[in-house]
Amino acid sequence: MDTTRTALVTGGNRGIGLAICEGLAERGLDVVMASRNEDRGEGAAASIRGRGGSVRVEQLDVIETASIEACKERLDADDVTVDVLVNNAGVYPDADALEATIDQLDQAWTVNTRGPWLLAKAFVPDMLERGYGRVVNVSSGSGSFGEGLDTNHAAYSASKAALNALTMTLNDALPAGPDVKVNSMGPGWVHTRMGGEAAPRTPEEGADTALWLATLPEDGPSGGFFRDRERIPW
Repeated sequence: MDTTRTALVTGGNRGIGLAICEGLAERGLDVVMASRNEDRGEGAAASIRGRGGSVRVEQLDVIETASIEACKERLDADDVTVDVLVNNAGVYPDADALEATIDQLDQAWTVNTRGPWLLAKAFVPDMLERGYGRVVNVSSGSGSFGEGLDTNHAAYSASKAALNALTMTLNDALPAGPDVKVNSMGPGWVHTRMGGEAAPRTPEEGADTALWLATLPEDGPSGGFFRDRERIPW
């Protein structure tokens, strides 16, 4: 019996998302790289395939409910079961609470919180039915009340705090029995298009905790917020 797990990673064609895809493929998982632009996804997937990794590219825009539903339908039609969901896609509007525009608020909420919520609703029920699943929400210390919200990126901070609330409430909704876990993680300040050139961490360093959470053993944690594989405050 084939026990290879399959992981769906949103925003998987660059930055931390690509590093997560690469790391999961290296660990022997089948990867579904979800990319808003399919051609860019195929370009990013080539290097993984070149190293012998298994990766399928899916066009997915987390802003669009129909896009999420269509992706789920295509995977179901091909008997692809998602065992691991990594909600990585994100946006980073630059404005404080008074300067933030309605468009920035809508985009931050839709991409950073609503998209992960709808994806969890799409894929977690199947995980529960099969008895196994891992959900990793890529959050941020900027969404941590304990560490200090980033007031210069208010919409981002609020949406990531809401993503953490999703992690907690989704974990509370999981029934006892199935080995399904949901956690948030903060990658730290990472050298990506979002993080900027001054960031000290590589995408691979930023991806490490997500990879750990995506492959947790049965006795691993659920309902927590982590960086560098250690709990951090909500």
